Amino acid sequence: MEENAFDVFVIGSGIAGQTVAKACVDKGMKVGIADNREFGGTCANRGCDPKKILLGAMETYELSQNLKGKGISKPAKVNWKQLQKYKRNFTTNIPASTERTLKEMGIKLYHQSPRFIDENTLSVEGKTITAHKIVIATGQIPRTMTIPGAKHFKNSDDFLNLKKLPEHIVFVGGGYIGMEFAHMAARAGAQVTIVDTGSRPLHAFDPDLVKELRKYSESLGIKFIFNAQPTKLKKKRKKLTLTYEVNGEEKSIEGSAMFNTAGRVPALAGLDLEKGNVDFSDKGVETNSFLQSRSNPNIYACGDVSDKNLPLTPLSGRQGYVVAENILNGNKRELEVPVIPSVVFTLPNLATVGYSEEEARARYKNIRVNYQVATGWFNAKRINSPLYAYKVIMNARTGEIVGAHILGPDAGETINIFTMAINNGMTDADIKSTIFSYPSWVNDVKSMV
Repeated sequence: MEENAFDVFVIGSGIAGQTVAKACVDKGMKVGIADNREFGGTCANRGCDPKKILLGAMETYELSQNLKGKGISKPAKVNWKQLQKYKRNFTTNIPASTERTLKEMGIKLYHQSPRFIDENTLSVEGKTITAHKIVIATGQIPRTMTIPGAKHFKNSDDFLNLKKLPEHIVFVGGGYIGMEFAHMAARAGAQVTIVDTGSRPLHAFDPDLVKELRKYSESLGIKFIFNAQPTKLKKKRKKLTLTYEVNGEEKSIEGSAMFNTAGRVPALAGLDLEKGNVDFSDKGVETNSFLQSRSNPNIYACGDVSDKNLPLTPLSGRQGYVVAENILNGNKRELEVPVIPSVVFTLPNLATVGYSEEEARARYKNIRVNYQVATGWFNAKRINSPLYAYKVIMNARTGEIVGAHILGPDAGETINIFTMAINNGMTDADIKSTIFSYPSWVNDVKSMV
């Protein structure tokens, strides 16, 4: 086989892309992989992993504040500079170690984003590459804002690498990224405002729990501006001014830094997909149940860039395995997606899995909804947590759990019990009859159903 001819060529080196590349090279295929950024993908380098490291300090800060005068005499303070240094211990070596692993497996590496020339041909690093199968696994990037002055917005990468915390931060977008960063910044001492086009933050999550989280966020000093349509951003010497409209009235807000947290979109720009006969939409590359392009059978897409995406790392890995199996064995494995939990890592966490209350009412004739603010329960009182609430939804006829939503400390862990329960068709009786460790957060699920 010619030097620049491959059995499989992968675009993107995150979890999905690595999974495909490693599986195919293990079976003796000639594999190449390209990335226009650091190898290792978003999650490890500039996403969920570094975010959780920063969050660790905030958890300690939160706990010490809640227990002030209840055994803790001097609450913790956040040292942002030290925290960023600690975070780099986890992220600095990711690109080099990822490249080393891939090279040792015999995978050829390219450091540029390829462009399609035709259905089986790419241009990358000035070279013409051909491949029997091409896998698009480029993930997602921040949604571009098009208002005048938008170039002055910073994004999530910039926030995670801030050397010094700005005095007043404005996040434009109240989704999970904006809310998570707002909670970190507020606890680290910044003045924080969230500007959102909708009527509430976190539109994809249970409205009752979001209402509780919003109230608590405001108690931390986070301000919200809703139903606001940004119109322009102007940079001054040391400050920035965001102009926006609310009900036809023009208003403005000044801040030390402005962050675009208005969501993420599939990273497809610049690939020249039209030349590769690869159909795509705003949701991503259009694929069939085998994650194969509907328009070009030589192309597969997996991870956040496919139209079957949910921006969750565990699903990206699963999609990578599906693509690898279908390349190796022919299209025999369809993508099967169980219910998947999603967590907003604010403090407290907001976690969800399964149907929302609205979805459940549309699907079932009768449902039972258990909703309670449970701040008085032992586990919350033990650490003086200011907020603990849940909503669990069951099929009234069978008792089967069909949806669960938790707001509270460790909700990101507890939600996994409900995920297992829903995926296995468990009922409220099944949960109640299970013996968990006590006293533990997971044991509370017995009282939630």
